[in-house]
Amino acid sequence: MADEMVLQAQKWVNATYKSVVGYNPVTEDGKTGWNTMYSLTRALQHELGITALSNAFGPTTLSMLAARGPIKVGESNKNIVKIIQCGLFCKGYNAGAIDGEMSNSTLSGFKTMMYDIGIWEPEIDNTLPAKVFKALLTMDAYIFLSGGLEQIRLMQQWLNSLYWKKSTFFIGPCDGFFSRDVQQALMKGIQYESGIPEDSANGVFGPATEASLRAHTLSEGDSGKWVQLFSAACVANGPSNTSGDIASFSYEFGPKLASWVKKFQSFSEISVTGKADFDTWAQLLVSYGNPDRAANCCDTRFTITSSRAKALYAAGYRAVGRYLDEPAGSTLNKEIQPGELDAIFSAGLNVIPLWQYDARKLADFSYPNGFSHGRKAHERAEGYGFNRSTVIYFAVDYDATQAEMDKIVDYFTGVNDALKSNGSKYIAGVYGSRNVCASVSGGAYVPYAYVSGMSYGFSGNLGFPLPQNWTFNQIKEFNFSAGSDTFALDRVTHRTGSDFGQNSVNQPGSSSVDEFIAYVQKVYDAAVAYGKGNANELCLQFMRWDKYTDSRWGSLFGDVDNAFIQFARDRGLGRAREQSYLDPSMGVTISPDHLIASAAGYFLKGNAGVGKANRAELASWGGDLLTFYGEWSRSDNASPLDFCRKTLARPDVASTFSLSDLIEDIDGFTVATKLKAGSTNIVTELRKILLGGGHATRFSDFKAARFGTTTDGVTKTAKAFLEDQIDDTLLSSTRALLIQRNCPLLKEPWNEPDSVMDEFYRGFAEVLQRLIGQEAAR
Repeated sequence: MADEMVLQAQKWVNATYKSVVGYNPVTEDGKTGWNTMYSLTRALQHELGITALSNAFGPTTLSMLAARGPIKVGESNKNIVKIIQCGLFCKGYNAGAIDGEMSNSTLSGFKTMMYDIGIWEPEIDNTLPAKVFKALLTMDAYIFLSGGLEQIRLMQQWLNSLYWKKSTFFIGPCDGFFSRDVQQALMKGIQYESGIPEDSANGVFGPATEASLRAHTLSEGDSGKWVQLFSAACVANGPSNTSGDIASFSYEFGPKLASWVKKFQSFSEISVTGKADFDTWAQLLVSYGNPDRAANCCDTRFTITSSRAKALYAAGYRAVGRYLDEPAGSTLNKEIQPGELDAIFSAGLNVIPLWQYDARKLADFSYPNGFSHGRKAHERAEGYGFNRSTVIYFAVDYDATQAEMDKIVDYFTGVNDALKSNGSKYIAGVYGSRNVCASVSGGAYVPYAYVSGMSYGFSGNLGFPLPQNWTFNQIKEFNFSAGSDTFALDRVTHRTGSDFGQNSVNQPGSSSVDEFIAYVQKVYDAAVAYGKGNANELCLQFMRWDKYTDSRWGSLFGDVDNAFIQFARDRGLGRAREQSYLDPSMGVTISPDHLIASAAGYFLKGNAGVGKANRAELASWGGDLLTFYGEWSRSDNASPLDFCRKTLARPDVASTFSLSDLIEDIDGFTVATKLKAGSTNIVTELRKILLGGGHATRFSDFKAARFGTTTDGVTKTAKAFLEDQIDDTLLSSTRALLIQRNCPLLKEPWNEPDSVMDEFYRGFAEVLQRLIGQEAAR
């Protein structure tokens, strides 16, 4: 939307400087953008006497502006004042008018901006310092933006307030978003406090910075500026690393910060000490962390011979990344060689399959290329005999920028579609910078991320946290020696419990899905052998035991047959949650007990119909949506629609309603619907979904069966569960209790405007429709 004062600013700067050599006119559209700021920058340079005009507000512009002294009341150069006024309007601040007078309105405008920046010194209240002028002519926001974090904004303001006068420090945004510029500002703050000379503070994690951090171990009870810097680094790593917990920017190292640090350390696979030790400082500040910390994985383009494999195992490595293929004409000879897999497995190592055809520039990435590479990767993996559910990591081996991400996501959509069109035997992973991994994971629903952390200089590794779904992190390249044999190797850390490559090939029936179906068959056989009751219902009872069979569940859904549960246990059957598997379509890890709980709810209470809700929803998607609403209500994000888009059912973000949760809810609903409809059994129905074609259309099938064919059906049914009157006293009271436990006071659904709640339901519907859209494309 056009802004009248921005339009006036554009008209004035064009009219005033159109004949100046080197001035570039800006489009007069009333919309603030970099081109408007560039035109004002060139105008200022002209007023300062600079003849070689540039978009960059560089050292010459800054030094010449500083030499004039701060702009203040009585400034004789009215054009400079008009540039300030134009800049203020473009930033969203009121400057009164574009008249060249340092009026009270103009003074109030830039004082408000300086306050937002974090500069509160009373002695400069009526002057505009050169550095603040530079900040004025950027597109950085100094007010909190929706989707940001208040704690990050506090940290941004603190850095500005403390260091803005330093010669090598430049004022950064205060919008609540961590970025590359904020990352470097934080690093410079650490360097200033480390005693590194001001002109040598460059924001780079070098030897002097490392030495200082090793000397500044902090622990609970400490306080001061170093604690503030450390907590700032914690805040910068965001909530995604610790299941929604957000660190607080603080002067004191208290119990809450210590708790966050322990979770971060566990997530990052470093020693859990709760302290600001060197490994933790490094992990917070650079994508590779401490490159010399323990690592049990590696990757290389060189053939792993028997002797090399044994040497790697002796050195503590347990998995090695190797390439499935290489492009025609390549002379690197980096693909897996005949007999190599046997050498790797015989030494006790796993192999991590990698795929890279060029992948070093944007032109290499498109949907057709992705589909072609996915098909070839499937063929090569089958040729080597890789087992079902093997994860193949497709590389983005360059510093892809945010502007390029759509095409890269298209490439991975093509990869996914190719793998799924070949029976979903293999699962796609992504290799690349932190930003690439997060963007691809969220945009193309790729569940596993292999982070190129050692590429610290990549813009995609600066200002981005480690994605929630990281599996491997490449931290150091070096020459590995196996006796007299030396070859290049990358050290790689691994996240415990995630994909760890493969330890065999040509093992049919060895996938986690096959093993889960075999487990369900044993449970069903036990239910039949028990000789009493409905065998399917008994299976649902046993497989949700014991997490979903407590007294709370009993009051809502009835008691279970404990005698059967003991009968099945006596036959050697364990809990269903111990039988987790990788979903054949989306690749995420599925918890069977949650899936079965969803199935049990619908089996026992039925489908209430479009626009209606009952207790079954509480055991399924409705319960997850309720908890997710609480997560939004506790967040800093003012827009529930934006929060849904960024958080709901994304594999790269920790959320109370994950992609796994949604799949478990849906498959449970589908199983229950089939069991209630006719003469079938739970083994047959799960087999149809997971080993047949059911998983390929699950999202569209679920929407049609539960919500009808329209988006309106989704939003009405979600509203019915969260807000509408339900003719079930126990469900109503349980729902109210859960909402009050999850939401801050006055943030409950009944206290929010209809417009806010409508956004929330629309966000849920939009995410479901996006998943359906991907199915339809396939």
